[in-house]
Amino acid sequence: MGGYAPGASDGFGDAHSALRELVMAATVRIHRAGVGYALDEPGTFLGSGFFVAPNWVLTCAHVPRSGKGGEVTVVYETDPGRGATAVAGEVAATLPEYAGLPVQGAWPAPDLALVRLREPVDHECVYLSERPAAYYSESKVFYAGWTVLGGQLVLLDGPLSVHGGVRGASAGVQMRLGDNDLPLGVSGGPVVDPERGEVVGILKSRSDRGSGGTSMGVEQLRTLPVPRGEMRAEHDDLYQAVLHAHDRYHRDRQRHADSVRPTWADAQSQLRARPGRTLSPVERVELLGRLADLPPPVSTRSLLDILDSLPDHEAAVPAPAPRGWRDGLGALYANARQDGALKLLLDYVVGVQFAERPFSTPGTQDAERALWEWVHQAALGLSSKHRSRFARLRTEWIQQRSQDPGPPSPGQGHGQPGQPAEVSDPARTEHEEAPAGGALRRTALLELLERGWQRDHCDWRVSVVHPGGEIERLDEAEQAPLDRLPEHLAGALDEAFRQCDEGERPAVLQVALPHALLGVAVDDWQLTPGEPPLGTYRPVVVRSADREQPFDEGEFWPFERDRAYDADDAHDPRDAPGTHTAHDAYASRSAYASRSAHASHSAHASRSAHAAHDTPAPHDSPHTPHTHDEREYRWQWVHAHAAKGEVLDCDDGLRIPVPTVNRLRGLHPGAVPVLCRHGDQRFEDDTMALARIVHGGFGVALWRRWSGGRDAVCGEFHRRAGDTVAVAGGADRLPELVRTLRAGVRAGRTETFWADGIALLYDDPHQPLPGTGGDLLEAP
Repeated sequence: MGGYAPGASDGFGDAHSALRELVMAATVRIHRAGVGYALDEPGTFLGSGFFVAPNWVLTCAHVPRSGKGGEVTVVYETDPGRGATAVAGEVAATLPEYAGLPVQGAWPAPDLALVRLREPVDHECVYLSERPAAYYSESKVFYAGWTVLGGQLVLLDGPLSVHGGVRGASAGVQMRLGDNDLPLGVSGGPVVDPERGEVVGILKSRSDRGSGGTSMGVEQLRTLPVPRGEMRAEHDDLYQAVLHAHDRYHRDRQRHADSVRPTWADAQSQLRARPGRTLSPVERVELLGRLADLPPPVSTRSLLDILDSLPDHEAAVPAPAPRGWRDGLGALYANARQDGALKLLLDYVVGVQFAERPFSTPGTQDAERALWEWVHQAALGLSSKHRSRFARLRTEWIQQRSQDPGPPSPGQGHGQPGQPAEVSDPARTEHEEAPAGGALRRTALLELLERGWQRDHCDWRVSVVHPGGEIERLDEAEQAPLDRLPEHLAGALDEAFRQCDEGERPAVLQVALPHALLGVAVDDWQLTPGEPPLGTYRPVVVRSADREQPFDEGEFWPFERDRAYDADDAHDPRDAPGTHTAHDAYASRSAYASRSAHASHSAHASRSAHAAHDTPAPHDSPHTPHTHDEREYRWQWVHAHAAKGEVLDCDDGLRIPVPTVNRLRGLHPGAVPVLCRHGDQRFEDDTMALARIVHGGFGVALWRRWSGGRDAVCGEFHRRAGDTVAVAGGADRLPELVRTLRAGVRAGRTETFWADGIALLYDDPHQPLPGTGGDLLEAP
């Protein structure tokens, strides 16, 4: 990079080049709202910013020139030279809180703003240092930012020297930067430590008397307001939500098995950075990711108490005080000695394990176990005395946790499974209580029928399903074009909804689709112009229209064609090694129900994917559909117990084929299949993925319609989809939970963006479709 520290050895050239590309990829420009197609128009340009977490941009408060709720447009490049992309953004917070434009002088420090994107997009994120910026005095840094040059918007970067600090009355220390010009527009861009490969600050101002300017340390984000009420979910605290998302992103990027792009940890490793004198950059992002899987500290005071309790930690409390687990880790760096750094670090992590939790999620216990595994592996480098001590502490922790159930998970303890509960405001949280999905209520039924000789057309029927199961047809038509179905169906669906809706409770829309059309996004339909998508205001679920039809996957899996089903091959993938017979699976229901907590990303996603693939192939003719009893047993199980999501097509970002029907039938009856990358079309048999799940006996499954690229990070989807299945308590609540998630995405709620394109198979075997045993009442 043209602005790296002079005198650096040539061996760092490749690392600096990789770091430069990572910084530039995450640096964005901020425009006024509503720029339309004029993305390169300098007249709407306000300043620079950079992605700090998925769908979050950090910039200076003076750049958007508005307070909380102000609208802007964020323009970024998905890849160098690939052109600009624009997305709407909203100012979520400013520091200090917006009080109008300053009459004179510079904008008051710390002059920071967090911008929340209004829709999910794939992008790179910078790595934010966990150390205080004061640590970087008398050193070299470099910057990146956008400016107008020759009438064109261009992205610049360059070197800067740290000339000391400017201490304010209440906003900490700003770094004084010099030895380079800072053109108009670069304010809000990142300031990077080139020796460690970390973003340490944000450009705040430019000098009016020569070169250089000032920057504010990113640790000033710790001064974001602390929520005053009870913290029930991570997103209740903006600081914790953004920084936890940052740490999980970098952990997941490093784990991504199918990505060819270098990561920040890769570049930091080339720079030979050694965080805290004991961790490699890869070890650091793994540890921070595991810490971010936990709920945050109860308070800053509780975090300081952990630091104070460490026998070898005597450093003064930095300002602003540490607020998150990553901040505590950074506080250890100041006085970590080479000979005791690892032990100090492990003592801190053990303190985190024993800390009180403000809330719990379905994945908390497994996240704690994953962190203990990290401690065990890291302690192998210590003496036997220290290894034995950490083992005793883990035993003590297990005993303590067994006596203290901890705080409830969201939605826990509010009613019994299968009974309706009051629906909370969807804007409150994505996992509030949801009512049962359509039991003893009228529902609308839409059936789409293929026209084999007209693949771009279909026939359709709209009916009302009465509480007793009777199906009354309202309307039907033939040869409707697939790309114009909403306008053809609007009138019939409106009539069905009028007959089924009860006051403010919209009826469920069941959509019966043949295998080839299971991916049709009915929940995204707008029945009238300007209306929100159908799935955001009423539950929309998918059913299989040809579940009872013969299914032969031998074309893609020829070695399975002639194998017959053997019940001895069925097993619970969570209990490896070993297998269970069908009788064992039925007998183990209480044991399975007690294991409802979800695993962390690595433990959960990779285990479920590998388990289904590694199952010995059961033996059943692929021409013989599964029995109705098998379907019904799975259906009853997931409605009576806390089910568990099983990601079947993705392993740490590596796209893998969905297992065969025979292997899927070996999954535990409490499993709910989850597809992360449906529609990715990596394998020739991808179109059969959902059909396999249907013929594997599953009536409930989650998937998302994949729209990301090869390098897109998907760990958040794995975790949150599993949490959604678990927090439902019973599958009957999933239709409303999924609707709430869709509404959250539509409303621009960042914590729901993982669910963009989500779909739900909810196929009740007790409600036969017309032509499969149900009675059809013709309309008069």
